[in-house]
Amino acid sequence: MKFKVPHQPPHFRIHLHFTLSVVCSKITREMGSSGFSWKLNDHPKLPKEKIISVVVLDGWGEAKPDQYNCIHVAKTPTMDSLKNGAPEKWRLVKAHGKAVGLPTEDDMGNSEVGHNALGAGRIYAQGAKLVDLALASGKIYEGDGFTYIKDSFATGTLHLIGLLSDGGVHSRLDQLQLLLKGASDRGAKRIRVHILTDGRDVLDGSSVGFVESLENDLTKLREKGIDAQIASGGGRMHVTMDRYENDWDVVKRGWDAQVLGEAPHKFKSAVEAVKKLREDPKANDQYLPAFVIIDDSGKAVGPIIDGDAVVTFNFRADRMTMLAKALEYEDFDIFDRVRFPKIRYAGMLQYDGELKLPSHYLVSPPEIERTSGEYLVHNGVRTFACSETVKFGHVTFFWNGNRSGYFNPKMEEYVEIPSDSGITFNVQPKMKALEIAEKARDAILSRKFHQVRVNLPNGDMVGHTGDIEATIVACKAADEAVKMILDAIEQVGGIYVVTADHGNAEDMVKRNKKGEPLLDKSGKIQILTSHTLQPVPIAIGGPGLAPGVRFREDVPGGGLANVAATVMNLHGFEAPSDYEPTLIEVVDN
Repeated sequence: MKFKVPHQPPHFRIHLHFTLSVVCSKITREMGSSGFSWKLNDHPKLPKEKIISVVVLDGWGEAKPDQYNCIHVAKTPTMDSLKNGAPEKWRLVKAHGKAVGLPTEDDMGNSEVGHNALGAGRIYAQGAKLVDLALASGKIYEGDGFTYIKDSFATGTLHLIGLLSDGGVHSRLDQLQLLLKGASDRGAKRIRVHILTDGRDVLDGSSVGFVESLENDLTKLREKGIDAQIASGGGRMHVTMDRYENDWDVVKRGWDAQVLGEAPHKFKSAVEAVKKLREDPKANDQYLPAFVIIDDSGKAVGPIIDGDAVVTFNFRADRMTMLAKALEYEDFDIFDRVRFPKIRYAGMLQYDGELKLPSHYLVSPPEIERTSGEYLVHNGVRTFACSETVKFGHVTFFWNGNRSGYFNPKMEEYVEIPSDSGITFNVQPKMKALEIAEKARDAILSRKFHQVRVNLPNGDMVGHTGDIEATIVACKAADEAVKMILDAIEQVGGIYVVTADHGNAEDMVKRNKKGEPLLDKSGKIQILTSHTLQPVPIAIGGPGLAPGVRFREDVPGGGLANVAATVMNLHGFEAPSDYEPTLIEVVDN
């Protein structure tokens, strides 16, 4: 069994795997010489056996009220009453960036890392940190993703596509260098790198140095008999790295260069290419035009063809998702791909957990043990969890630390309601919110369960469509579902915890640095279909909530990972000592 070593800085902990000796010392220190125990200490002031409903509103953040804030525009009397009721029982928590284990505060949260944090009670490395751990330990080469692409090494080419930079926002040069060495050591004989120059997360003009550094590495590989070259390139904002389906021409320019070997500029080397293209007075690393590298006969040295392997080595998802769709979807029709090579494709990570995109990836989600769900089941808490298909895995698999199935089938029941299929979610924006709420209500009123946990997907799934009117309807439906659940809690004298996993529906328009809506060339607003960086609400209440329970004021930077200890307390238990601190306290009236 592996454990995580607890750290105690004031606001942020990342849990890493350590050696057995450290594990043993942790057991001795925290659990005593008798060994590990699942038993939780009783909370000194809060009773057990209360029925608690945990409601996760997917994609429900808190932002300034305006016409593009669908939560504000929608009729949401239940959520409004929680916000405007007792101020000591409603607050905001962080759901993005370091609070959920992502590298920077510019990283939007998502449903996967959000539910990981909610269930785990600790902050686990995600994104770049996860890749660093996998490379350092060598586990990246032992997983299914690498095994999958490795099958192409004997007869095909390994193509690596991504941002060439040490900016650390989307990718890192040192990770690419380690991947090149690891792949070549494990049988890759022909490697082509398709570079995207930065100038956004690093200084403009630094691209030449990065290309020279990469060329040095490739030269060393060639000295070992490996055919390794840069094959194509271009600036990140002009080639490949569009996001939120804003401009598919950006992705097409990348496809033409990387897959077809066609571009308006042809050079014998990438250093020559970048230096020459930068001679234009208006040149900028971000916007360098697409180029391909050609051999002495004028042929592109590295088009992607049948039998090849492709890895997109960015760890950040937002600017790789569009290319991933073009590489993976056979029925892709947004632009003419000309040809669709039969390749083995893997992302550095899985970029979209909802779409399962890409289906193969080199670095798996974090290994999370001792989740709140498992602790509570071991301490007699009977659990019911429910959502519809698109979020069922989040309220079960991701909540339980990326673990399938039950901890104890005699203590748990999970119910999946089939999502609508064959239509986009804005066509039926109410989705299955009513059905989820009915299942939760029935579970609460049955009094069979101590915890009834649901995810209401509407704000996120409809928000992603960019349909503002439909998203308003979606938010209203989610609010009505919350009311049904809270009414049931009222009947059984229970407790509710209502929160969210990340933002989305609260801001549906792209904005400039002043916060003003951006307009397109025709004067129309530019719709935002992505998640946001906004905090999310958490509210507690219900007739079963003990007098004097309120949110603490000494955890101002609290995030989703603090919710687990909070819920454990409400079940009548103290959380394990290495969990993020609870958000609540009990004061004597």
